[in-house]
Amino acid sequence: MECVEGEDKRIPGRSLAGKANSEGVDGGDSRSPLCSVTVEVITIGLTIVFSFRNGSAIGLPVPPITALITPGPVRHCQIPDLPVDGSLLFEFLFFIYLLVALFIQYINIYKTVWWYPYNHPASCTSLNFHLIDYHLAAFITVMLARRLVWALISEATKAGAASMIHYMVLISARLVLLTLCGWVLCWTLVNLFRSHSVLSLLFLGYPFGVYVPLCCFHQDSRAHLLLTDYNYVVQHQAVEESASTMGGLAKSKDFLSLLLESLKEQFNNATPIPTHSCPLSPDLIRNEVECLKADFNHRIKEVLFNSLFSAYYVAFLPLCFVKSTQYYDMRWSCEHLIMVWINAFVMLTTQLLPSKYCDLLHKSAAHLGKWQKLEHGSYSNAPQHIWSENTIWPQGVLVRHSRCLYRAMGPYNVAVPSDVSHARFYFLFHRPLRLLNLLILIEGSVVFYQLYSLLRSEKWNHTLSMALILFCNYYVLFKLLRDRIVLGRAYSYPLNSYELKAN
Repeated sequence: MECVEGEDKRIPGRSLAGKANSEGVDGGDSRSPLCSVTVEVITIGLTIVFSFRNGSAIGLPVPPITALITPGPVRHCQIPDLPVDGSLLFEFLFFIYLLVALFIQYINIYKTVWWYPYNHPASCTSLNFHLIDYHLAAFITVMLARRLVWALISEATKAGAASMIHYMVLISARLVLLTLCGWVLCWTLVNLFRSHSVLSLLFLGYPFGVYVPLCCFHQDSRAHLLLTDYNYVVQHQAVEESASTMGGLAKSKDFLSLLLESLKEQFNNATPIPTHSCPLSPDLIRNEVECLKADFNHRIKEVLFNSLFSAYYVAFLPLCFVKSTQYYDMRWSCEHLIMVWINAFVMLTTQLLPSKYCDLLHKSAAHLGKWQKLEHGSYSNAPQHIWSENTIWPQGVLVRHSRCLYRAMGPYNVAVPSDVSHARFYFLFHRPLRLLNLLILIEGSVVFYQLYSLLRSEKWNHTLSMALILFCNYYVLFKLLRDRIVLGRAYSYPLNSYELKAN
């Protein structure tokens, strides 16, 4: 610039501006003060931009981002307590649904044309009862009732005993129930071994053979699950120490202990829902997300296995023991298998992931935040910062992490920009009704398809099976729609409503 001479080059930027300004004020130079002020503003601005882009202070110290913009408090909606079926009631209804589905599958396989006139008698009964293997049906019933039996024992144990006589009655009832189930299971297995080949009998325990190698060796997730008992209010150092200790204990377990623990999970009820403490430290927020992520994966794993287990024993196993001379509609039986699996999946998901639990995941996702990866060269003139794990980043700020540029998308942002699991967690749960809408879409599609099949059905077994299954699906769809309407009204209130509380 013409208004600044190149005499003093020892101090860049501000020294030149200061010298020009001092000479203009003292009157020793003919240059105007306005020109010197302009030079000072330009040099300070260039210094700030240069220091922002390089992540270090050069010339002027750059204030931290928390001093420039303070993120506002995250507000959480207080949802009402929606009624949820108790463990015993749900297991009873689920068992009744599976029995109805099993009865329908036997109708599809062993149906007859009993309505023919007497001059062409095909059969005198609606089913070929002489072809049904009752030992297999009893074995399937016992396997489907395992959760209900354990729920009965658990509820009896929680009730306690008021006297010694009451305690002895409870113990005797539990012993009789377990003995009866064990005796029926052994009796059916012995008779099945006598009448079928070894290859056919391998189908009886196939789900457990798949479950053990897939779910017995996830020791890391089990260590995270144990952290949920602390409700995330412990300090970060104590969390790390407990995690390392629990991880060591989990690794020291032998195969038999892991096997017994995994099989015991099939009889236990759902784990209690943890509480949300709104942690303010970024480390505690990320630790809470990791614990919730492990707990959610555990619940989804249980939902998937139990739904597949139910569909396998209800709709697939009876097909494996059908005689080669028996004819049945393969397409309709396979369609029934898919319907049973979808309905069982929705019912178990609704029970294991209630609205209160989904709201907990939504609150944790709101504290976690999200980062959007930007292309190289974009926002080159905007201030950029080096990502720090101890900083709560506000919305819209640009940070660099692992040689990539990211922009903060949430009101609070403590997630690791390059961690895909954090981005997936925020995507799934930052909208609290996303999971519920997905379940309604699945169950609604199944109901509409079954109504369409019912209108087009021409065989009596198709009409009967669709009618019975639809009654069960109506109950599940009613509960989903009820929760959606109530929660939709609760989450639609403005932020200044009395239904919301800032945490």
